[in-house]
Amino acid sequence: MALINLPPGDASVDAIDEFAKSAHVIDLAAWLDQLPLSAAQQHLSRLPLVRRAEAFENLPLNTQLGLARAMTQAELAEIVTEMDADDRADLFNRLTADEQQHLLADLAPEDRDDIRALSSHDEGSVGALMTTDYASLSEGMTAAEAIASLRRDAPGKETIYRSYILDGGHRLIGSIRLHELILAEDDMPVREIMDPAPISIAVDAGQEDAAKTIERYDLLALPVVDGAGRLVGIVTHDDAADAMRAETTQDFQKISTVLPFTQSLREAGIGVLYSKRIVWLALLVLGNLFSGAGIAHSEEMILAYVALVFFLPLLIDSSGNAGSQSATLMVRALATGDVALSDWRDLILRELLIATALGATMALVVLPIGAWRGGPEIALVVGLTMFLVVIVGSLVGMSLPFLLSRLRFDPATASGPLVTTISDGVGVLVYFTIATAVLSP
Repeated sequence: MALINLPPGDASVDAIDEFAKSAHVIDLAAWLDQLPLSAAQQHLSRLPLVRRAEAFENLPLNTQLGLARAMTQAELAEIVTEMDADDRADLFNRLTADEQQHLLADLAPEDRDDIRALSSHDEGSVGALMTTDYASLSEGMTAAEAIASLRRDAPGKETIYRSYILDGGHRLIGSIRLHELILAEDDMPVREIMDPAPISIAVDAGQEDAAKTIERYDLLALPVVDGAGRLVGIVTHDDAADAMRAETTQDFQKISTVLPFTQSLREAGIGVLYSKRIVWLALLVLGNLFSGAGIAHSEEMILAYVALVFFLPLLIDSSGNAGSQSATLMVRALATGDVALSDWRDLILRELLIATALGATMALVVLPIGAWRGGPEIALVVGLTMFLVVIVGSLVGMSLPFLLSRLRFDPATASGPLVTTISDGVGVLVYFTIATAVLSP
């Protein structure tokens, strides 16, 4: 394990070869990823083919792409043939059109057809996530025949802990767990011990739906069917977890008003990070102009009561903070399925009650400060404003994710700076409207 952190050249060739042979494939891939591309290719080429493919498919996709372009066509085809179906489809989709054609020309027909089928599905769909390396059985088999079939097929399958029962038209009609086959009598027909109603998902469903289904029913793998009920693949729990991890990363990016990007932060270039961040920053500047316009419109009031300026950051920040709290809670609840769009009315009414209590509490906190800083009238303005802006911010934060979901946008976009900008603008208007009403002669 210690070799993982050693720079290239600190270890002998024999020691490196021994490490490459004995290390866990995840550790081997992590070590290769630290090396320059030429060194990684050199060490990878010294491995046996199966070991080479295992290490290659556990590398980050960008590293895979670099190594693939440094290999000969024959070397790449060898590795791709040994890779899991879903992993090689991911790599294939990152190649250029010319590179794809060259790779397909060197693959066996069945591998070529499999890659084309998997890579044809829309990004973000279950079809783009699934693998075709599943174990299938016929309902006419006995338990002994099914076990014999699995023995023959096991090396090329993603998992055999659950096999899928297909009819003559390749339609999914059942599933069976490995231990049920092992415990059954040899002559027991598979149809009598299978689960006749397995949980499945449509090939064009979203990857997030697949992950939620796997989590809800505690599945190791989820069968994927087409419109005619034919089995076309499975989604394994580890691939679903990877998809959810990527989705969560994108949600965090959107919450911070960063346009989603697929590279890791370490690998993303300066140009990529700039382009993904500047769009929302520029748009939010335009949004903040409304706050500035509200302040400019109330210049005479500010000159007459300078104490109002002292409370301005406190009040608008409180509005934005309350909105961010509500939006974050709502975005997460929508993402996990804890709430649905139909819950909007009940949740808004409850949020109004909570925001009223929060606003009243915050108003009581600032009233003494307002009285100390500017007298009773300023205290009244500050207290009323705090009460209202907390309510407004909370309702904006709660409503915006629902509105975006209704419009088919990602509700994660509603969080953080966007809600804060809207709440700040409203807060400024509320503050100086109340100040004008209370303080004008």
